[in-house]
Amino acid sequence: MRLIQIEVGQMQNFNYVVGCPATGSAALVDPAWDVARVLSLAAAAGLSVGKILVTHTHHDHVEGVAQAWRATGATIHVHALEEERLRARLEADDAAGAVVSPIGDDQVIDVGQLRIRTLHTPGHTPGATCYLVPGGVITGDTLFVGRCGRTDFPGSDPEAMYGSLRRLAALPDETVVYPGHNYADRPTSTIARERVENTHMSAPDLPEFLRRRMGQEYVTRIGRLKR
Repeated sequence: MRLIQIEVGQMQNFNYVVGCPATGSAALVDPAWDVARVLSLAAAAGLSVGKILVTHTHHDHVEGVAQAWRATGATIHVHALEEERLRARLEADDAAGAVVSPIGDDQVIDVGQLRIRTLHTPGHTPGATCYLVPGGVITGDTLFVGRCGRTDFPGSDPEAMYGSLRRLAALPDETVVYPGHNYADRPTSTIARERVENTHMSAPDLPEFLRRRMGQEYVTRIGRLKR
C-alpha cells in the first residue's frame, strides 16, 4: 500500500490518499481545503484517484468533495445514514451528477488490489465510518491521537461513541491510527498506545467515559433521567 497523509486548512485536517502500487489506483479520503495540491501529490506518486471515501459529512471533511469529483470522476462512498446530507451538499456545489455509493458496516471497497474495509463508528455523527487499510485505520473524527471527537453536536451520541471506541480498541496492537486532524504532537499513533494514553479510549467504563468526554454535570443529569 502507498499512503499519503496531507495536512490542509486552518482546522488542521488530514486528507489521505490510499494507493495500490501494483495498479496505480487510489482512493482519496475526506477531500477538503486544498484538493488541487492533494491530487497533484497523488499524481506525482503515480496514483490515479478513482474513489472518494467520506468518514462523515461535517463541512471541514467534505468541503472539497465536489471539486475532487469534477477533477477525477471518482465514485463517492459515504455511510447510508449520511448519504442524503452529502447529496444535498453536492447539489449545492453544482455536482449533482456525481455517483454516490452508500455504504454500511463491514463492507469491502476494492482499490486496485487493495481491500479497504468499512467500520461503522457512530458517536461524532450517526454515519461516522472508519476505513481499515493494510496495517492501519483511518479514523476521521472518531479517534484522534490522545482523545476522541466531540459528542455534543446535533446528531452526536456519546454512548455510541463509547461503543465505537471499544470496537477500535479491539483492533490489533500494531494497527496504525491515521486521524482526521493534526491535533497532537505526532500525526499518527497505534491502537496499543491509544488504549493506554488516550484520555477517552482508556476510560474503564461508560460512566467514566461520559465524565471525561461530557463532564460530571452531564453524567449527573443522565443518571437522574434513567432512574
